[in-house]
Amino acid sequence: MTGRKPTSFDIAQLAGVSQPTVSRALRGSTTVSAATRARIQAIAKQLNYTVDRAASNLRSGRTRTLALLLFRDPSPGHTLINPFFLGMLGSMMGACAEAGYDLLISFQDFSSDWHVDYEDSHRADGLILLGYGDYAQYRARLEQLVAQGTRFVRWGSVAAGQPGLTVGCDNVAGTAEATRHLIARGRRRIAFLGDATDHYPEFHDRYHGYAMALADAGLGVDPALQVPALSSEEEGERAARELLARGVAFDAIVAASDLIALAAMRVLHASGRRVPDDVALVGFDDIPAAGFASPPLTTVAQDADGAGRLLIDTLLAELGGRPRRSVLLPTQLMVRGSTGA
Repeated sequence: MTGRKPTSFDIAQLAGVSQPTVSRALRGSTTVSAATRARIQAIAKQLNYTVDRAASNLRSGRTRTLALLLFRDPSPGHTLINPFFLGMLGSMMGACAEAGYDLLISFQDFSSDWHVDYEDSHRADGLILLGYGDYAQYRARLEQLVAQGTRFVRWGSVAAGQPGLTVGCDNVAGTAEATRHLIARGRRRIAFLGDATDHYPEFHDRYHGYAMALADAGLGVDPALQVPALSSEEEGERAARELLARGVAFDAIVAASDLIALAAMRVLHASGRRVPDDVALVGFDDIPAAGFASPPLTTVAQDADGAGRLLIDTLLAELGGRPRRSVLLPTQLMVRGSTGA
């Protein structure tokens, strides 16, 4: 073997086994006895043998790569990535590394043909989808992914009858708890800043939780206290100004995201409204900036680290043909100064 790179056939000869046995042993397959695996691994280490990933992938028909597609925010500011998604990346990369996969991260414009590009190019074995804009348009592309056999999982609202696999948090329970928290602190005129249509299902679920908590407390839902907004600071500022311009009385705000809430806080301060004395404020996501606001923002926390790992685990189960299902994760209310804590 002098002057050339050792191969799995060399290991097989030295170990007295077949080359397929070597391949299985180096993958950690339990079809090879523990003693034989240990002998093969020791010989591979002695020869400084490394697996030829390209050749292995070619034989298996797999790339050993997962593609994370991040969609550009459709808001006026065109934020490239929601800060909440950043919290997922570390655990996603860690889960991929542990499973022997690479993670390809790619920004996408919703208007592009992302739903066919990866299937045609065979750049990845499966897709993780984060962010998507208008779900009414997005759903048709998910249905196309299912029809063409693409393996994928997405982060979003979990509901029956949706195409493919979804991992998401309990948006309804999260905002219901946040709204009950405000009611317990004596707030009665509670506004909601966020879209409340099925075009944006996560926000729609959050609005439903807000309305449900008001109804349970015997408080009516006033349409004048709901202002549509997407998840960006620009949208949050616009929505807060519109709420003030309507001239309706309000003593609290449930915002559909922390970005909306933090922007609304600035608008309230500029208008002379004190947080939380005049207006209590709750966000959703628990992005890092929430804890550094003045006052610190009470918010509904999603487990970004756990969510990232679960997205990868769910997709790998799909690729491996193992039982899998959509998953709804719990939330936690983080009570801080913006509601008088």
